[in-house]
Amino acid sequence: MTKKVLKRIAEALERLAPAPLEAPDFGASAFVWHTEPDRLVPVQKVARVDVSLLVGVDRSRDTLLANTEQFARGMPANNALLWGARGMGKSSLVKAIHGKVSADYPLLKIVEIQREDLESIGRCLNLLRGRPERFVLFCDDLSFSHDDAHYKSLKAVLDGGIEGRPDNVVLYATSNRRHLMPRDMIENERSSAINPAEAVEEKVSLSDRFGLWLGFHPCDQDQYLEMIRGYCREYGIEIDEQTLWAEAIEWQATRGSRSGRVAWQYFTDLAGRRGVSLG
Repeated sequence: MTKKVLKRIAEALERLAPAPLEAPDFGASAFVWHTEPDRLVPVQKVARVDVSLLVGVDRSRDTLLANTEQFARGMPANNALLWGARGMGKSSLVKAIHGKVSADYPLLKIVEIQREDLESIGRCLNLLRGRPERFVLFCDDLSFSHDDAHYKSLKAVLDGGIEGRPDNVVLYATSNRRHLMPRDMIENERSSAINPAEAVEEKVSLSDRFGLWLGFHPCDQDQYLEMIRGYCREYGIEIDEQTLWAEAIEWQATRGSRSGRVAWQYFTDLAGRRGVSLG
């Protein structure tokens, strides 16, 4: 084979090879991790509410705020798992806490990674490792099915592996499940595995790698109404108590549930009827 042919082959292979990753610009406060190709995409405006508007989550708010401030100051901090009732502000709290703390510590960044991209989490961490910034790696609605092996990738970077988690990264995840696995899946492991205890331990050990477990529970009617009152005060909407009570209760009855998400949906409808922009 001639040198000319070899050169053409080498040039063709070079064209097919993926381009090297560009060094991210960490000037933004928030990013979303994408793959194919791997890249950090800056988010110019984060969809979040002020932390003062989150009602009924005082203990979780104070704990996560203290942990995040500690981390932002360059001190050790724990990974956090926010689990529990749907619509009660788990992801809203993570984004609100980041917004509050990053106002005082601009080097604190948040990076969102989708559950489907957890297999690439090691590559994401390689871009963040050794940087002067501090990163909250955020995974919303984290859960795993029976045949899902993504949790092994996550386990390795949280506590295991030679490299482990970088000192400048913590992971905050939200889930409806405390052990990140369906209860029936855990029970099936107990009943069908050769060694049930070991099989269950393998499945639930991921949640043990989160130093903070913050539980979120359904709100009562008073908390639900107070959430709406808080939004009204924040956006300057005046409504008499009797009308607010009647409309808000009817709204939650039609939804068949009561939560922070339902409160915001009612308020969005109210703001639209009153001609108030939420942008």
